[in-house]
Amino acid sequence: MPSSPKKPLPQPDLIQLTPSGLFCPPGDFYIDAFKPVKLNLVTHGHADHARYGSSHYLSSKSSVPLLKHRLGDISIEGMEWGEKRKIGSTWVSFHPAGHILGSAQIRIEHEDRIWVFTGDFKRGADPSCEPFEIVKCDTLLMESTFGLPIYKWDFNPNDILDWWHSNKEEASVIFSYSLGKAQRLLSLINTDETILVHGAIASIIPLYENAGIKLAKTATLSDFKKADLKNRLILAPPSASGSLWMRRFPEYKSALASGWMAVRGNKRRQGYDKGFVLSDHAHWDELIQTVKDTEARRIITTHGYSDQLAQYLSEQGYKAKSLHTPFEGDEL
Repeated sequence: MPSSPKKPLPQPDLIQLTPSGLFCPPGDFYIDAFKPVKLNLVTHGHADHARYGSSHYLSSKSSVPLLKHRLGDISIEGMEWGEKRKIGSTWVSFHPAGHILGSAQIRIEHEDRIWVFTGDFKRGADPSCEPFEIVKCDTLLMESTFGLPIYKWDFNPNDILDWWHSNKEEASVIFSYSLGKAQRLLSLINTDETILVHGAIASIIPLYENAGIKLAKTATLSDFKKADLKNRLILAPPSASGSLWMRRFPEYKSALASGWMAVRGNKRRQGYDKGFVLSDHAHWDELIQTVKDTEARRIITTHGYSDQLAQYLSEQGYKAKSLHTPFEGDEL
């Protein structure tokens, strides 16, 4: 009797988790490497994705100034959006992720397969960065920071103005991530008044302005006397909360701009007077819509509520699993 045809062996994943980071074997490169490697493709400039020490870096062209600012004197090359480059036996391209300025999804094409790693991404309107692009693929490796149905955003910049102007006798301090979130706020708040910023934020503002992003007028606190800080709006990174830096304010109200503020009680537990629900990550509906829009047959979730999202997608008929990585540090 003729032997029955053998089933083809499953192909190894195009992106594999290793001790040094996400590795693409047929391209011999890493993505957002955890440790120094020969070739590191970086999705964006946040510290948990962009680490110093690799021999050479590739990123989107608009991310290069931010990466140099963060990492110093590095060997780096920027690629135009959608530009295809052959690396090993793969074709690689960068596509906007909508997370912060220059943030990229990475598309990898190898033989008959197409994978996309979203990196951190969002789909909401943001005048401070390039908008998210749908990239069709077979396998989608996607971040799932807010992969629970309770997380949904409905942010109105006027809420900040109303809160600020109600604090007539105090300074109004909003804590927000120094790269991306702060610049987004500065692009959304509609005011002719000067907004004061922490030095960590001030150092990044020129990079955004050089990229053509229109921001509100800013100054650092060193230009003002303590008595002049009443009824001022100040942006500072969360690390400044409770630090000596805050002693310069005689009286102040505090707020946190974060997706975690969508959960009732987080504002109270973290000791803020106000919470603004604003995130640079996709919320639940956007995550599900992205899966549908990419037409991916296989979904790998990582970062945040990856197990819960993978389970939900499996129940909806997708081939889904979670992948646990150290990308956990940039959403406060």
